[in-house]
Formats: sequence, structure tokens, C-alpha cells
Amino acid sequence: MMRLAVLSDIHGNLAALEAVLADLQTAGGADLTWILGDLVAFGPQPAECLAVIRALPAERTKVIRGNTDRYVTTGARPHAERPTAATWAAHVRQMMGRDAAFGWTAQQLDGEAAEYLDRLGTDLALDVPGYGPVVGFHAGPGDDEMVLLPYTPDDLLLDALLDREGRLAFGGHTHRSMDRDLGTWRFVNPGSVGMPFDGDQRASYALVTFADGAANVDIRRVAYDVEATIAALQASSSPARDFTIERLRRAGPPG
Repeated sequence: MMRLAVLSDIHGNLAALEAVLADLQTAGGADLTWILGDLVAFGPQPAECLAVIRALPAERTKVIRGNTDRYVTTGARPHAERPTAATWAAHVRQMMGRDAAFGWTAQQLDGEAAEYLDRLGTDLALDVPGYGPVVGFHAGPGDDEMVLLPYTPDDLLLDALLDREGRLAFGGHTHRSMDRDLGTWRFVNPGSVGMPFDGDQRASYALVTFADGAANVDIRRVAYDVEATIAALQASSSPARDFTIERLRRAGPPG
């Protein structure tokens, strides 16, 4: 038997991360933990979250970066549709707010932490004895901004996995958990530790038990002190605090 814990999308939310790690220990721990990126941006405690992650046992923890980690360390920005004359003013406001938020997060990190974040890879792979190959990435294979949702058609999910070999795939990014049987593949999103978008404020992660040639996936929801995170945001100078508080309260994207 082997156990794999899969976490994603922590987003600088220390209270949520600590609650998930405590729940994992209560559940018996894992032989290996995968962390699928988006570690620091938007939350009030990016440096503290990164310190906790870096303190996990290196031999049993594999970490990759997400798209927002890339934005924070490289200055890159998300792909966006070209604005029209009618949408230009809104586009500029969004761009300025986004840039300020990523800049603030970068300011919270020292050079060593930023270098660690910048050197993270983009893919994970594991051959589980008796089960077979398992792969992980932030959003989609080769694309850390790919959007694969619980209602994405099966054929599009399978197309996204065409250049990978495996049996079980893990991806985050959308902050929405799912467990989809696609026949040749099984695709699991563990949800978001720090900023769920499914209407449930509780932190989300996956705990997988491999035994007898099968994988039992338990997507676990963990209560944490959301108001403590909101209070930390309110006390911070983060330009994204109102944006992030609204997401935390609604457990969803701005609407």
C-alpha cells in the first residue's frame, strides 16, 4: 500500500495550509506529498507559506510552480484577450491592480525564497508499484494556464493529456475539485487549499491510497479559521486584500 497527498493552490493562506497539514497527519500521513503550485500570490502570508512548504521533508515532498508563482518571480502576466475601445478603461484598471498585487507578493519574499520559487519545475511523475504511472502538473500538461473544469467534456480532457503517458493525472489551477473517469485516464483536481471556488470555504486536498492495483481518491475538506486569514489581509498593505477577501467570503471568483 502507498499513500499520496496532493495539495494545490495555497495562495499565501497560512491558516488553510496549516489546517490541511494537520488533517493529513490526523489521517495517518502520506508516503509522498505533491504540491501543484500557486503557492504565494494574493494571500496575506506568502513568505510564511513558502517557509512551511520548504520545511517539509524533502525526500517525501515534491513541489512544482503554478502560473501565479511564475508571474511573481519573472514579471510575466496572464494571457488576456485584446481589449476593445469600450473595454480599455476596465482593462487598464485590472492590469494595474494585478501588477500591484504580484509586486506586493514579490516584496514579501527574500532573494533566497524567490530563487527557490523560480527554480521549481512544472511536472511530476511517479510509477506506483502494482498500479502504474501517475502524473501531475499545475493546470494542464505543458500549460500552467489551461482551464480544465468539472464540466469540461471528456474528449477535451483526453486531448489535453495526449502527449502524456499514464493512468492517473492530477491538476489544479481552477480551485474546483473533481474526480473524472475518462476510460484510459482518470483525472483528479484536488481543489484549492487556500481559495476554493466551489462555494465551500473549507480547504480542499486529495489523499490517495494505492492498494491491490487500485487508487482510492479521498478529496478531503478541512475547516480552518477563514476570519483569521481575512483579518490578516485587512491588517496587511496588500493591494489585493479586498479582491482576496471577497473570494474567501464567497468561496468563489468575483461575481
